[in-house]
Amino acid sequence: MRGRDVRRPGGPTGPSKRLETFPNPQPGRDYTIRFSCPEFTCLCPRTGQPDFATLTISYVPDRICVELKSLKLYLWAFRDEGHYHEAVTNRILDDLAAATRPRRMTVVSDFNVRGGIHTTVTAEYQAPRKRKRGRAS
Repeated sequence: MRGRDVRRPGGPTGPSKRLETFPNPQPGRDYTIRFSCPEFTCLCPRTGQPDFATLTISYVPDRICVELKSLKLYLWAFRDEGHYHEAVTNRILDDLAAATRPRRMTVVSDFNVRGGIHTTVTAEYQAPRKRKRGRAS
């Protein structure tokens, strides 16, 4: 019996470092978007063994939001790359902050126990304050 091709229209999708965005539907309001990604995987840069983590991404968008499928494919792209926990957490924060320019963003990587050590890394971004234009006194 042959397997059936269950790909969606548009062809197969695979890992990608491209983050897509869309306009924030409520740019005048502060609200928090939170994603939990319990299947994040990268490789240990020293041993090549897989490291598994739950990523929690929370942010207050400004003008744009990240599109979820592109976020999934972006995170998938780390699966075959070697990264230290601290480096990959900060890289994800930097890439997401550059793509969305949020008001605030936090990325927490909660890695599974490896060698008897449990690692959690938290990286935070805060947008620079916008200067108010006014008259000099």
